[in-house]
Amino acid sequence: MFDKSFRKIIWDHFRTEGRDLPWRRTADPYRVLVSEIMLQQTQVARVVPKYTEFVKRFPTFRALAKAPVRAVLSLWQGLGYNRRALMLQRCAQAIVADAPGPLPGVGPYTAGAVLAFAFNKPAVIIETNIRRVYLHHYFPGRRDISDRQLLPIIERTLDQKRPRQWYWALMDYGAYLATQIENPNRRSRHYSKQSTFEGSNRQLRGRVLRALLAGKPLPPGARTRKIALQLQKEGFQ
Repeated sequence: MFDKSFRKIIWDHFRTEGRDLPWRRTADPYRVLVSEIMLQQTQVARVVPKYTEFVKRFPTFRALAKAPVRAVLSLWQGLGYNRRALMLQRCAQAIVADAPGPLPGVGPYTAGAVLAFAFNKPAVIIETNIRRVYLHHYFPGRRDISDRQLLPIIERTLDQKRPRQWYWALMDYGAYLATQIENPNRRSRHYSKQSTFEGSNRQLRGRVLRALLAGKPLPPGARTRKIALQLQKEGFQ
């Protein structure tokens, strides 16, 4: 009975507040994959303009696979976590080459998301917004809840005929909850507070990469030189 009322809450919210996002207007696996990689640890508002620009510049797996690394990284600037751009291109190259084995940068969630959003298959997936919804409705006030406990409920409540729209509805409702209540994800066993960005290696990596892409002098210091060498080893040049 609770599952039924839960579904009604999600669908009712989606009918009136569902978001119109560019990657929801396509079932192209390539475009779905690009959006999923971009949305990892990055807010929707920042992703929308970059996604639109990216798929216009690199409209297919083949176009991305053969693009210069510098062009891909330059367009990615502003999204952060630049390693995602490299992994996305390497994934495209593996697909074009029909290479055996796991696809670079594609884990269980991303694979399931492509199945659901590109092919409307009832894959069982969990991410930040989905986790927030199930913790709030099914585990109110409880702490140390693992994804293992959530996944059977996600599977049980999944709309088998409309998984694509159901997950959109869950994600939109989860985004709405984030503005209304204290974050339930803090009660997840998997929750970890993001480290401070200011002064971090991640911030300096971004500055060094921007300088390298622009052909400008690197910021001074041994730490900067070490990061530049590491970026080169990782394939950023």
